[in-house]
Amino acid sequence: MKSFIAELQKKHNAFAIRQGERLVRSLENLISEYSSVGDSTFFESSHFPWVSLLESNWQAIRQEVDRLLIDVYSIPNFQDISTDQISITQDNLWKTYFLYGYGYKAEQNCQRCPKTTRLVEQIPGMKTAFFSILLPHKQIPEHRGPYKGLLRYHLALKVPAASEQCGIRVGNQVRHWQEGKSLVFDDTFPHAAWNKTNDIRVILFLDFVRPMRPPVSWFNQFMIQVIAWSPYVQSGRKNLLAWETQQK
Repeated sequence: MKSFIAELQKKHNAFAIRQGERLVRSLENLISEYSSVGDSTFFESSHFPWVSLLESNWQAIRQEVDRLLIDVYSIPNFQDISTDQISITQDNLWKTYFLYGYGYKAEQNCQRCPKTTRLVEQIPGMKTAFFSILLPHKQIPEHRGPYKGLLRYHLALKVPAASEQCGIRVGNQVRHWQEGKSLVFDDTFPHAAWNKTNDIRVILFLDFVRPMRPPVSWFNQFMIQVIAWSPYVQSGRKNLLAWETQQK
């Protein structure tokens, strides 16, 4: 009986996720129309005044990252926290150290990275924040994000010397990370990333609320909260809490 109930719950969650994905995709044209920063693959950092705060403190953030990298293989793989990522990564070459996930705070991780935590908590509309670590020769295939009401931010913290072999493509545009510099983009455009070098690449990875005009901006906040309640996010939260418990 327990196995039957578990299987039923699994099917219910999968159905809810599929229906949720259809709903958020149907809203993309409306979000584009009401976006106060336009609709493009990459955005100028000048649209977001808080970017300068992170760039001016990137070395302090890097110091906290360097301490984590001493035992990099103890950091969980992305798919170990967010199981839906298994469609794009199955190995142990993409590590993620979460501070926030869709508004949920990873208390222990934040305590280990107090300077970074204080900085990201000042970012308007910040919903997700983590260190994204690509180990040597990791390539992430083309994929797309689930919801256009958020934008994505990268602050490069550790970039291989052969930076031309380490980059990201969003739509048809390619960028290469530079230490202490930022990238802002819309992850609902098809995108891929790669580190073809023998060194580690680390970025501070944020998702934040897309600046929008009312009344759609109000609806956007509601949708983001609905997504935070979804099985997709709650499963990741559960996995992160389990990993933190193991670290005690």
